Amino acid sequence: MKTPTTELARRMRVEALHMVQRARASHIASALSICDIVAVLYGDILNVDPAAPDAAGRDRFILSKGHACVAVYAALAECGFFEHADLLSYGRDGSPLMNHISHKVSGVEFSTGSLGHGLPFGVGKALAAKRKRAAWRTFVVLSDGELGEGSNWEAMLFAAHHQLDNLVAIVDYNKLQSLTSVEQTLRLEPLADKFTAFGWSVQEVDGHDHDALSAALGTTPWQPGKPSMLIAHTIKGKGVSAMENKVEWHYRSPSADQLAGFLEELKD
Repeated sequence: MKTPTTELARRMRVEALHMVQRARASHIASALSICDIVAVLYGDILNVDPAAPDAAGRDRFILSKGHACVAVYAALAECGFFEHADLLSYGRDGSPLMNHISHKVSGVEFSTGSLGHGLPFGVGKALAAKRKRAAWRTFVVLSDGELGEGSNWEAMLFAAHHQLDNLVAIVDYNKLQSLTSVEQTLRLEPLADKFTAFGWSVQEVDGHDHDALSAALGTTPWQPGKPSMLIAHTIKGKGVSAMENKVEWHYRSPSADQLAGFLEELKD
C-alpha cells in the first residue's frame, strides 16, 4: 500500500537521478539505497521545521555517507527547506549543493565526505544534548563500507560508555562498496553481534519497508541507557532495476537515454 513516505521516496529517486545525470556526477546507486530510510526520517520521525531550520529544539540528522547527498537534498527540497529550482545547481561551481553533503544548505547539520566522521560528530551532539538536559535526538546514517574506519568504533564505545540513548545510528547495509562487495573488502559479519558487544541496542529491518522503518525508528530508545543501532538491509540502486546490486553504478552517471528509461520505471 502506498503511503506518504513511499511517495516521498519515489519523488526523491526521480530528483536524485535528474541531479546526478545533469551534473555528470557519481554515487547515484548509493543515494537510491537510502531514499526509503531518509523519506521515513523526514516524513515520520524527525522533529524539524523548514520554517525554522536552526531551531534549538530540532532533532539533528547527519548523513555520514556524504557522497549520497542527492537523496537528502531531494528530501529537503520536497519538505520545503529550499526551492526545487535550487536542485538545478547541484554540482555546479559556486553552488552550495556540493557533490558531498554541505552544511551551507538549509537543513543540513554537518558537511561530510571523508568517511568515518559522521558518527563521531553525532556522538558529540548527543552528549551535548544530555548535558544540557535537552529533549532533541541525533540520527546518523552510515554506510556499511565506512564501518572499516576505526573512528566509528571508537565513537560507538564512547556512546555506550556515556549511555547516549538519545542517539540513533542507521547502517545502510547494501553490502556493496566502491569497487566490490563489503564481504570481499573487509568482512563485517557477525555485524549485529559486534554492535551488541559494543554496548548498543540493536535491531534489523528491511531498509525499504517503510512500516518496519517507522516502527523501529519511532520507538527509540529500545533500551534505556543504550544508544540504538538499526541495521537496515538495503539494495544498492533500489528502484531502478538496471542499477540494483550493480557495483559499477557506485561511480557511473546515466546517459540521457538511460535517464529516460529509469524515469519511466519510477513513474507513479
